Amino acid sequence: MKTISIGKFRRLTQCSTSRQVISVLALDHRQNLRNSLRPQAPESITAEELSTFKIQIVRAIAPVSSAVLLDPEFGAAQCIAAGVFPPFAGMLISIEASGYTGDPISRKSGILPGWGVSKIERMGASAVKLLVYYHPEAKTAGEIEDLVEQVAGDCVAQDIPLFVEILSYSPDPTVKKLAPDERRRVVLESARRLTIPGVDIFKAEFPLDISVSKDEKEWATACSELTSASHAPWVLLSASVPYETFLRQVTIACESGASGVAVGRAVWQEATGLEGEARQKFINGLATERMARITALCNALGKPWTEVYSPPVVDNTWYQNY
Repeated sequence: MKTISIGKFRRLTQCSTSRQVISVLALDHRQNLRNSLRPQAPESITAEELSTFKIQIVRAIAPVSSAVLLDPEFGAAQCIAAGVFPPFAGMLISIEASGYTGDPISRKSGILPGWGVSKIERMGASAVKLLVYYHPEAKTAGEIEDLVEQVAGDCVAQDIPLFVEILSYSPDPTVKKLAPDERRRVVLESARRLTIPGVDIFKAEFPLDISVSKDEKEWATACSELTSASHAPWVLLSASVPYETFLRQVTIACESGASGVAVGRAVWQEATGLEGEARQKFINGLATERMARITALCNALGKPWTEVYSPPVVDNTWYQNY
């Protein structure tokens, strides 16, 4: 059992269900949301259109989530100002700039200019989310590790939890997609290397390529390996898989040690192709039902993060050195 600070313990509780597992509604999408809303002309999507979509989703679906992940540009403050953010839901805010810079085989991640941990804490967020593109053998691996360490240190200073998310990729220009065995190795090695002190939750891709591996016993073995590899509790990303597929992944991941999920498009993707009443009906109906089912599944099967973390021992003088 690891001890975490009183502030981090409190804020992780804000992000959790009654069993202290995590069911995050992910809605920090930016450019890829533009692409989904208007594939033929994504650049024509306005900031107001992005914010309106996010407000619609949060108003309906946040109440059946344990937390919501939003971006600072089009989502977080807008949803708060619109009065749609539930007072009982945790709020995760992304810190990174959207996408990546550099060579596609040596990807660089960075913090959104003008943004940072102290501002995220100041606006009342429950946690910081950092997404990085990572491959242990990429030329930029050390640079990404340094970025994680920097943000982790800032989060420790502000006593706010840090969720680190990795998106793997191939550093070989002749290979567009990681081979199944390499994907498994990269996800596991990323967990080992990036769940450093100060990283409180690891947001992981499913460790297998399910288009190749159909054996759910193998899925369970890989998820158990991820539980062992990560020095922090981990939650499963939906990574745009279909909803029914994600339900199977969630079941196996949680039975194998995951502490919940962070799910976005598997819940609300179809809403991007709808407008007006049709969009609202879908969001209020099927999308909300999906999220409620996922949250219930996580709450029933997930590993509580309190099995990994405990609060510090406190007495009547604890605040003096806080």
